[in-house]
Amino acid sequence: MSWSKTFEELSKSKHDRDSFDCDESELNTFIQTQAAKHMQAGISRTMVLPGTAPLLNQKYPICAFYSVAPSSIRRETLPAALAKKLPHYPIPVFLLAQLAVHKEFHGSGLGKVSLIKALEYLWDVNAHMRAYAIVVDCLTDSAQGFYQTFGFQVLCEQNERVRMFLPMKTVGPLFG
Repeated sequence: MSWSKTFEELSKSKHDRDSFDCDESELNTFIQTQAAKHMQAGISRTMVLPGTAPLLNQKYPICAFYSVAPSSIRRETLPAALAKKLPHYPIPVFLLAQLAVHKEFHGSGLGKVSLIKALEYLWDVNAHMRAYAIVVDCLTDSAQGFYQTFGFQVLCEQNERVRMFLPMKTVGPLFG
C-alpha cells in the first residue's frame, strides 16, 4: 500500500475505515466509529490520507488521518509570561483532537507529514477564525515526545493526559 499526495475530508462511502489500524485502540475506534458522526454533528473535521489503490470493497484504505476541532483553554493554564498578556475569559484554540498513522507506515515519516499538513490546515483556518494556539492531548509518552520534537510545550494535565500547546505565532512563519 502506498499513500496518495493529498489529505481529503473523510467520506464513509469512499474511505475504508474498518481496515485502519495504528496499534492504538482508542484512535482505531475513533476513525472507525466516531469520526464521521462527529463531522455530521458539526463538532470536528477529520482529514484522511488515502491509499493510491482501492481495496476489494472499492473503498480506499486510510494511511493516516487527523481530526481538528475548535476549543478553548483557561488563561491560568498557560505559563505566567504568556498568560499576563491575555484576557481573563476563555482563550480560543484549535484542538488537534486525533492524529494517527496506519501501523504499516510507522517509522516512514508519515507522522511528521501528517502533523505538518494538520498545522498547515489550521493555519489556513486561522486566517478566517483566529485562535491563540493549537493544543493536543497526548495518549502516550511517545506521543508527547513526538510533539515536543516539533515545538509543542506542556500546558497542563487534563483527564490524566498531558496537554501540550503550540502558539499560532510559532506556526505562522512556517506557512505565512
